[in-house]
Amino acid sequence: MDQDWEDRVAAVWATFEARPEADADAFRAAVDALADELPADSPLGLFERACAWDSTGHSDRAVPLYREALARGLGEVSPYKGRRAKIQLSSSLRNTGHPEEGVKLLSPELLAPSDELDDAVRATLALCLSSMGRDREGLSLVLGALAPHLPRYQRSMAAYARALVEPED
Repeated sequence: MDQDWEDRVAAVWATFEARPEADADAFRAAVDALADELPADSPLGLFERACAWDSTGHSDRAVPLYREALARGLGEVSPYKGRRAKIQLSSSLRNTGHPEEGVKLLSPELLAPSDELDDAVRATLALCLSSMGRDREGLSLVLGALAPHLPRYQRSMAAYARALVEPED
């Protein structure tokens, strides 16, 4: 889509994020109106609708929209939004009692080209793993993601993260 449309979407989100207690129905209607400007088969509109439902506490309504956006090629239209959709879908799957699906969806993202969403991938995957009772693996991911951001102890924290999941001798 063009930059004007993206800017208008960003403005709707900025207004909502500044006042999250605002009317959720009105927010979703504003997102729907923008999505309606796109061709009916556009994965971008589906993605924005999914995000709106998700951000207003309706993970159950968001899941099928995220799935459809990805199936319609969101990752090809926008690799960044495609990766965001996988993160957000995994979180919604966890929220709706299907963390194992979130793990399957996000695990390949650990090998994807690095970008600013790497830590969000790891954090969301850690939550999914924890929901499955795999807390040590989740903690390992979170510590591994945190280590590079520390002013000191990066090497030791990275080693501790690996030790949580390596077999004991």
